[in-house]
This record gives sequence, structure tokens and C-alpha cells, in this order.
Amino acid sequence: MKSTLEKGITSDGTGHNGRSWNILGQVYFPKAVCESTFAFETNSVPGQFVPVHIHPTQDEFILVQEGELDLKLDGEWTKAKAGDLVRMPAGIPHGYFNKSDKPCRALFWVSPAGKLEALFDQLHDMTDIPEVVRVSAEHDVDFLPPEANE
Repeated sequence: MKSTLEKGITSDGTGHNGRSWNILGQVYFPKAVCESTFAFETNSVPGQFVPVHIHPTQDEFILVQEGELDLKLDGEWTKAKAGDLVRMPAGIPHGYFNKSDKPCRALFWVSPAGKLEALFDQLHDMTDIPEVVRVSAEHDVDFLPPEANE
């Protein structure tokens, strides 16, 4: 990972340096990567979600670009629509869910980048959920028990 941000443009529908990840059926495109920040685009079809989890050392943001997301943010349900920015400080439990009948596209970023890029590299095409949880914990992403998603 580079220590400073590389100048340039990451085109719509692509990932930085042509990269993308398939993480449990969702396509993620890295948009900007350096030590201080990690930005990625997600494309969630109806029914897709990321369960409630915590980043103990990273602030995370979501800019909803198209569609809407239901969020469980620090134990409370809320909704973010196109144009909304979600702020999730380090240590705050959060998860996102596409409960609508339309796809959702969003730009996520975390600061500092931490081990998230390496985590996504490992999670690419992984389908074993207990292994996803274990590997995530090794990369400073801690999933809460399933009841946290209710």
C-alpha cells in the first residue's frame, strides 16, 4: 500500500488499477488507496447486506449514490437515500442492508486505511461465512452476533 494518495481519476464502473472484489456476491471497486484512506464503491442488489460489525480503529463513511440503504447504526435503525452521507466513528457498531426493491450504489471510505484492502483481497470469492468472520477479525473488523442485525 502506498503511503501517499496517487493523483488521478478512477472511472465510473471500474476499480483503481482495474481491480474489483466479489465479497459474498457484492461487487466492490477500490477507488482510492493509501495509508490515510481507503475508498471503495459497492453495488448492492435487493436483499444484500453486510451484518453489524465494528471497526475499532477506523472512521467509516458512506455516500449513497443511487437507491437507499437501511442501516443499523449504534443499535438504531435508520435509512440513507441517494445524496445522504452516513458517518460511523471508530468503535460504533454498524451494518447496512438493501431492503428495497432496487439496486443501491454507494461510495464507502475509511480512515485510516488500516488492513481493509488486505482483508478484501482475502475475502474475494470466499463463501464460508465462519471463515469470513475469522479472517475479518484478523484485519480489525469485528462482526457482532446475528441478533445484532434484528
